[in-house]
Order: sequence, then C-alpha cells, then structure tokens
Amino acid sequence: MIIFKRAISLMLILGLLIAAIGCSNSQKQTATASTQSTPTSSQDKIIEITFWHAMGGNLGAALNKMVENFNKTHPNIKVIAQFQGNYDEELNKLRTAQQSKSGPDIVQVYDIGTRFMVDSGWAVPVQKFIDEEKYDISKLEPNLLAYYTVDNQLYSMPFNSSTPILYYNKTAFKEAGLDPDAPPKNFEEIEQYSKKLLKKDASGKVTQYGYSMAIYGWFFEQFMAKQGALYANNGNGRDARATAVVFNDEAGQNIVNWWKKLVDQGLAGNFGRSYDDTLNAFTAGRTAMFIASTASLKQVLDGVGNKFEVGTGFLPALNDSKDGGVIIGGASLWILNTRSEEYQKAAWEFIKYMVSPEQQLFWHQNTGYFPVTKAVYDMPEMKSHLEKYPQFKTAIEQLHSTPINRATQGALIGVFPEARQTVEKAIEKVLQNQATTKQALDEAVKSINKAIENYNQTIGK
Repeated sequence: MIIFKRAISLMLILGLLIAAIGCSNSQKQTATASTQSTPTSSQDKIIEITFWHAMGGNLGAALNKMVENFNKTHPNIKVIAQFQGNYDEELNKLRTAQQSKSGPDIVQVYDIGTRFMVDSGWAVPVQKFIDEEKYDISKLEPNLLAYYTVDNQLYSMPFNSSTPILYYNKTAFKEAGLDPDAPPKNFEEIEQYSKKLLKKDASGKVTQYGYSMAIYGWFFEQFMAKQGALYANNGNGRDARATAVVFNDEAGQNIVNWWKKLVDQGLAGNFGRSYDDTLNAFTAGRTAMFIASTASLKQVLDGVGNKFEVGTGFLPALNDSKDGGVIIGGASLWILNTRSEEYQKAAWEFIKYMVSPEQQLFWHQNTGYFPVTKAVYDMPEMKSHLEKYPQFKTAIEQLHSTPINRATQGALIGVFPEARQTVEKAIEKVLQNQATTKQALDEAVKSINKAIENYNQTIGK
C-alpha cells in the first residue's frame, strides 16, 4: 500500500460523530418510507450498489479490474466503484453524504478509522452475514480478523492489508563486506551495519546513509507493538474504551532515543515526514536501508530497476520481547445501513468475492498487499510468484510469526488521525533538538488525552 498521510483534526472527528448521531436518528424515523421505496427483488432485477474507495493510480486500476470481473460474473448485481480521494478525504465525504442519507453501500475505511466507524452507527457488522450464512472465516488470516474485531464482532472485512518491513540494498551490503542475506534484526545491528554502509564524498558530504525512515506515526505504533507494549490504556482500547494513550513510557522513549542517536551520529538520514521522499532516497541509492510498508514493495522494485538488488527483512526489534510483533495497516470494507437488507446482502456478495483466493492472488500480484485469505498460498500461481519475487515472503512470514495479543491488535481510539500527527510533531522536536524525548512525548500524550476526553464526551462514553 502506498500509505497516505493522516491529517484529520479533532474538529473533523467530532463533526463526523455528530453527523453520525444525527443521521442515525434520521434513518430510524424514515425506515418505513425507505423500505417502501425499495423495489422488491426478482431474478430479472439488477441491484446496483455503490462502492467508495481510496485507491488511486495503479492500485485503483487493479481494483477497477476486480470490480469489472465481479460485474461480469454476477449479472444480477452491478457494483459502481467511485474513487473518493485519499482516506481522509473519503471519510470527510462520507460524513457529508450520510447527512443527506446518500452514502454508498460499501466504503473502504483505513485501519485507524475503525473506532469512529463503530461509534458512528452507520455500519452493519459483517458478523451479521457471517452468522446468517455460517460463512467460514477460518480461511482468513487471523491477525487481520483480530484487528477489525470489536466487542467480539467482526465489523468490517479486511481487504488491503500491510505491515512495515525493512528494505535494504543487497549490493551495498556486499560492497561493505556485510552478508547480503542477513539483514539487521535489531537497532543495535542497524547501528553497526550503518557505520559500514555510510558513504561520504571528498568534501565530507554524505552520499549514502546507512538507514532512514520517514517521520511517520504508524512506524512509532509499530515499534511499540514490536516491544509488546500498549499504545493506549484499557488493553489498547479493546478491553474497554480507551481513555488515555500511554506511550510516553520506557517503550516509547526507547524508539525516539534510538532514532535520535542514529541521526545525531550521522548514520541515519532524516528526509522528514514525507513517506515518498524517504522511499525515493532509497531507490536513488541515497540510503542503504529504510522502513516502509509491505504494500510499497512493487513500487520499490519498479523504482530500483536494475540499479541494485533489493532485500527485505523483518521490522527491527528494540528488545527481545516474545510478545512483540507488527500491527496490520491498510484498510477494510464496511457495509453501510444506508439502504435495505437486499442491498446489504448484495454488498456482502461483493465483499466475499473480493476476498476470494483468486481475487486476492490478483490483488497481491498487482499491488504488493499480502493476501487476506490463506488459501492463496496453496495456489500454483502464488508459489511461482514467490519464487520469482522472494522479497514478498518477508511480509507473509512476519505476519504469521506475530502473536495475537492486545499490543499487536493495535489501539482503538476515536481521534487516531490527530494522534498520529501529534506524535510526528513530537518526534520532529526531538530530532531538531527542540525538546528532550520525555518532554516531547509527555506533551504529546497530554494533547492526545484531551482530544480523547472530548471525543468520548461527545459520544456519551
């Protein structure tokens, strides 16, 4: 996945929720009229459902192809796919549409929108259709299901899922006398490797850093989970609603302190918050290692071309926690209660198709997102694909080796987009020597906790 930057403010979150509550009441009042206006089903009728998504460029082209194939194989259902901009823009448009009861039948929402979507009351949990149909979810990846399961209900269907991995320049490793098949497993090794990988020109200017990663809140969350540590209280908001974030502890400080140490030593390049700027630095040979989403693998391979050989490794560790692992990112598909059950069932048919082995194979091969369906790995085409592109194995093996617990399930908070932006500002302050790690994280926690308090009050929790 090419990960989009999250910048929704608290005002947007509160506005969304207020709209949700108003819309929910309005829907109840007009339920009878809505039912009467819905045409009765028949074998000859074509049910049109609208699907909103946030996949642009090559991702959008692959998605549209899947929708086209569905429509060809399901003559009684027609899915109309509509690109709504990035995840933040899409959620904002959803709010406006729900005010006038004109929202889509299916919407793709990013991972950190889960708490809000549950609170909005706009969605029908896919658990309803799973239970009615006795749909076998054992064939789906359990780590992905765990993220989108809230209060023992699977609310949405995982679709485009990713985790962060380490990308490294195998050619540079060989030149530095490092084993090209042994990427660093922890930050101590990253420091050691970076000292050998660092290159400077005659004037002393760095031409190749050893390591880099964008100032991105998602990475901070991942390194918390890698230590088996919680981002928010109440079991990351999964045992009970989160009332505070708690990442200003030792685990959170470990992340920023290691990061700053590498930057201060001149071993790590700091290319700012832009995810693409750091990715482009790697493909241009300006950094020998960097952290990015598994969904970026195809983009990285295409960008590097024949310049050097690309290797991949697990997300580096900061300690030896056996409870640590990665949190899934990406997005899932939600069925909205905008229209009658007839349309909801048609939406369910589409979702089942999108997570089928054949479609998930196509999606994986054309995007880099890993399959959400385990059956894909038994397909000859998938085995051939992994033989040709062994770098893809890393994401799969990392996912399967991650234990399912409160740390790796990820946090549920209603103001997550704002929280990520706040964490990024805190990290910037530390890297720019404007605050100590503890000062910056304490300040970030205080700001986010106030936002959580306001959010929870708005929904009456």
